[in-house]
Amino acid sequence: MKLFIKYMVSTRCKMAVKEALKKLGLHFIVVDLGEVEVMESITSGQRESLTIALRESGLELMDDKRSVLIEKIKNAIIEMVHYSTEQNKVNFSDFLSEKLHHDYTYMANLFSEIQGTTIEQFIISHKIERIKELIIYDELNITEIAWKMNYSSVAHLSNQFKKVTGLSPSHFKQLKIKRRNPIEEI
Repeated sequence: MKLFIKYMVSTRCKMAVKEALKKLGLHFIVVDLGEVEVMESITSGQRESLTIALRESGLELMDDKRSVLIEKIKNAIIEMVHYSTEQNKVNFSDFLSEKLHHDYTYMANLFSEIQGTTIEQFIISHKIERIKELIIYDELNITEIAWKMNYSSVAHLSNQFKKVTGLSPSHFKQLKIKRRNPIEEI
């Protein structure tokens, strides 16, 4: 049985879900970002207990198909921007359509309607947070970061970074206190 969980965006979230499932005596096959597959059917009592346990961790069990799709879109973007180790040359619209088996226009319209922002803006916000993270780690220079994050040039990255943060990447790097936003708050 598949379950869909909102706000599940990190390894810590996966651990919290696994712990909640274990406490309820449920056996999971897969625990992925936003999605869990359990071996058995879940009783209404177990579902209620799981809902409460997840809520304590800041997570939410979802039933609505539209909300599930929105969460899948978000998780696919988060996975690609924050956790992918390879540089991806496929554009996001093709990537999302292939991964989620839906027409991109439908997903984009649904996302905008429910989230109040576009998929593109959501992607840009996550890319900027990832760039901040890479700048803070100080392992790559800005040219390498631009290449890794699939920007056409350093100028493109710098312009987008400044538009979103109000700072150039080099100015951000010089700050004593570098502010980043948690993934789940983007």
